[in-house]
Parts: sequence; C-alpha cells; structure tokens
Amino acid sequence: MRDPVYNALVICTGNSARSIFAEVLINRWGGGHIRAFSAGSHPKGEVHPLALALLRSKGLPTEGLRSKSWDEFAKGPDLDFVFTVCDNAAGEVCPYWPGKPIAAHWGVSDPAAVEGTLAARRRAFLSAFSTLEARIKLFVSLPLRTLDKMRLQAHIEEIGKAAPPADDAR
Repeated sequence: MRDPVYNALVICTGNSARSIFAEVLINRWGGGHIRAFSAGSHPKGEVHPLALALLRSKGLPTEGLRSKSWDEFAKGPDLDFVFTVCDNAAGEVCPYWPGKPIAAHWGVSDPAAVEGTLAARRRAFLSAFSTLEARIKLFVSLPLRTLDKMRLQAHIEEIGKAAPPADDAR
C-alpha cells in the first residue's frame, strides 16, 4: 500500500516571502509525501527579491514560484493542512477550503517589513527562513498516517509555538 500524498497550503497576506519559504521547504523536506502550495489574501504580485536570493543561496528551487491569491485554492485541490504564517492572514476570514483541512497558525515576523541596511534586511529574511525550516522539519517528522485528527491538530499547533532557532544554529 502506497503512502498517501498530503496537500498543505501556507498562507500569508502578501505571499512574497514567508509563505513562499514554507512552500519550498515543505516540498523539500516532505519527501514527496507532502505537497505544498502558498498563497496570499492580498498577494504582492511578485516574490520578494531577497527571498529568491536566499532560496538560491541555499540551493533550493525558485523556478515557478509566484505570488498568488488564495482564491486559486478555494476549489481544489483538496487540502489536508492550512497554515497561516503571518498575524494578518490568521485574523482574516478565510475561504472554505476543500477537504476540511487541519489548520494552524505559525506566526513569523515579516522580513519584508524590516527597514535598514541590506545586511539587516538579509538577517531578517534568514531569521524567518530558519524559523520556518525548524518548524517544517518537526511537521514532516510527524507520523501523519497514524495520528488521529485531534492529536495531529494538537501537534501542529504546538509546532507553531516552537521558538526560533538560536542565531548560531543558522
């Protein structure tokens, strides 16, 4: 019997950095068992250049990434998980998601909102990336097939509370 492939949607307001990172990282670490998508409630229309640069520096794929509306996912595919990664999207009234997914909020500070030197802005992007990567590694290590929906909900909510990795761990 083949393992099922789970669909995860990661939502942020602008869909230009955090949700894009999460999409790429879930697809990377999900081992083909979890397929991720990202979207925004008010998409910026482009992926942030510093997000793309960071992904490339980590050897991760950037082809085909785009900032898109969550409306694209209101009719499918069926979703197993929906994660919000910014506080604005978590508080918005979301569309009905096909598949009755398990949802959780994994808030991460918006690196695109950071002002200052290029070095400071790059650090903000790296911090968001590292936080999401740590949480995603915990998520993809869960025994998804064997946990009931209530336990799975509790686990993914707890993952969203995980502290960011220490600076020296990046």
